[in-house]
Amino acid sequence: MLKALTAGTLAAIWCASAAQAESAVYTWTGYGTNPPGSSKCPTYKMVIDVTVDGDSVKGKFQQEGRPERGFETTLGKNGAIKTAAIVGGGNMMDVIGQIKEGDSKIKLYGYCEFEGPLTKKAGS
Repeated sequence: MLKALTAGTLAAIWCASAAQAESAVYTWTGYGTNPPGSSKCPTYKMVIDVTVDGDSVKGKFQQEGRPERGFETTLGKNGAIKTAAIVGGGNMMDVIGQIKEGDSKIKLYGYCEFEGPLTKKAGS
């Protein structure tokens, strides 16, 4: 009985560890570029954090001096990310990217374009 209990406990701990190991956090910080009709985007600093847990993707982004915004989606084929996020005034930004070993990237496109490689945070 004790052996069965110990084996069951170890299996449960191993499963929980495996599930936690799937979670990863990626980040990008940089400045925007101008889409047609804009001129101030290169002065706007943005921080984007993306958490991936299995196929679940949750992101948050914050332009310096503005409220934090977020998005949620699921990973598509080949680690693709594609959704939209609501920003100030009810406007939308397209969120496009991918999570792929060695080639993770993100792009927010709307009033400005914020785009760059995602860096995996240490320990995730």
